[in-house]
Amino acid sequence: METVNLIVNGSAFSGEVEGRKLLSDFLREDLRCTGTHVGCDTGQCGACVVHVGGKAVKSCSMFAWEADGMEVATIEGMADEESLGDIQQAFQDSHALQCGFCTPGMVMSAAALLDENPNPTDAEIRDYLEGNLCRCTGYHNIVKAIRSVAERRASAGAA
Repeated sequence: METVNLIVNGSAFSGEVEGRKLLSDFLREDLRCTGTHVGCDTGQCGACVVHVGGKAVKSCSMFAWEADGMEVATIEGMADEESLGDIQQAFQDSHALQCGFCTPGMVMSAAALLDENPNPTDAEIRDYLEGNLCRCTGYHNIVKAIRSVAERRASAGAA
């Protein structure tokens, strides 16, 4: 057993986990953050992307104990009780989701991209999302949603 102390979506957690438990499983099973999806268990699909220490990571390729002492953000932390976060709202407005399975990972990756590059080109958005697979949308509306958030944030900052 390994001891983990971390902050998930602003709430402190301390407990014991098996050394082999993946962060994705820990979030889903122990903390009930079921928005973190597991699609492949090999780190290739991106459905499990969360932020650990401010960086986007594929939580199915990281042990829970590796996040000890870190802040972890999941899709559940992207909105409040009353409204969606701006990226989530843009995905809805742009019809950037269909089945929704990849959406949490896409939103978390988009948030990381916009933190690193507040004004990405369409090519930069597509390049950044290369590790996130979607079998439904064809990515066009996902890129459109992310670009709209970047534009909205830029105009709000200029105002």
